[in-house]
Amino acid sequence: MNKSIAVLGMGRFGKRLTDKLIELGADVLIADNDSEVVAEYADEVSYAATADLTSAEAIAELDLSNMDTVVVTMGANLEASIMCVMISKELGVPEIIAQVSTPRMETICRKLGADKVIYPEEEAANATARKLVSNNFIDYFELNDELSIVNLHPKEEWIGKSLIKLKLRDRYGINVIAVRKDDNFNTRVDPQAPLTSDMDLLVIANSKELDELL
Repeated sequence: MNKSIAVLGMGRFGKRLTDKLIELGADVLIADNDSEVVAEYADEVSYAATADLTSAEAIAELDLSNMDTVVVTMGANLEASIMCVMISKELGVPEIIAQVSTPRMETICRKLGADKVIYPEEEAANATARKLVSNNFIDYFELNDELSIVNLHPKEEWIGKSLIKLKLRDRYGINVIAVRKDDNFNTRVDPQAPLTSDMDLLVIANSKELDELL
């Protein structure tokens, strides 16, 4: 059964999120106050509604209680974000995610019931900065405030050494979950095999210690 996800707010981030959810086959509900944007997605999603997302009554009419997740994507509109998070919480939505733009907005949304907050611009900036200053970062994705999945080249000083000898968990707080070679990922990682310059590592790392890997 596909996961049901509501995207409230169809700005740039909301649109990109919706496009990807559709691609992944999720059951998507969208809502926005712009009827033209809603009409654009009407045939692509399960339900599309033009609604004033600053109105508790309008939000309640969306029947969000049937959703597995509600994503509030109006980081620039504090009033609408507050109402959407609050009503979603009152309706018993299992997971509420809010896009925020400031620490104050994050605090408010969390107090009102948001299970997770995201800073799209900040996360994109952090990822870009790390890639720019690092010779070994390929990509990374933050799972939450504490954990990230990182795809990286082995550091030069790691080449020729095994994972057991490198003790990456002790030194960097990372766990290697797969090795990629010739565009193929292998989750059966041999901890005694020496690392080579033509392989990449997929690791789970402490988000606060990523800079140690640069």
